[in-house]
Amino acid sequence: MEQLNLPAYDYELRNHNGRIVILDSIRKRFVTLTPEEWVRQHFVQYMMSHLNVPRGLIDIEVSIPIRERQYRADIVVYNRQVVPILVVECKRSSVQLGQGVFNQVGYYNLGLKVPYLVVTNGMQHYCCQVDQSLQSYHFLDQIPSFETMIVSIENE
Repeated sequence: MEQLNLPAYDYELRNHNGRIVILDSIRKRFVTLTPEEWVRQHFVQYMMSHLNVPRGLIDIEVSIPIRERQYRADIVVYNRQVVPILVVECKRSSVQLGQGVFNQVGYYNLGLKVPYLVVTNGMQHYCCQVDQSLQSYHFLDQIPSFETMIVSIENE
């Protein structure tokens, strides 16, 4: 797998019946290593080590019911009251982060109603803050730390 624009970490790979798997520390099991999974695992580690997101408040492949259909968000972060505050959509590094990707994460937010959205392909990362009452958003210069997100939400 290629080097991403995320900090390296000490990951664990194995060969399982002819396919490469990577340890997912959130789900506590090995999962098939795909280019998207490579990005997801690196981004989860980045959130824990650099944004101070507690491991127990991260969930992966979260089911979201929207208009009688089920969708799956790549990563959801919760506050200490287990209310979703951030959804992350991960793409493989070769995918351009265009309007379609932003539409996808925005659509997921119809069901989650989180104040923060992130899209990443492991090379580029975009974060926006959502104002549900005004039905608007604005892009941030950087992804805020867990504590900054919590304080921002509490001050609204």
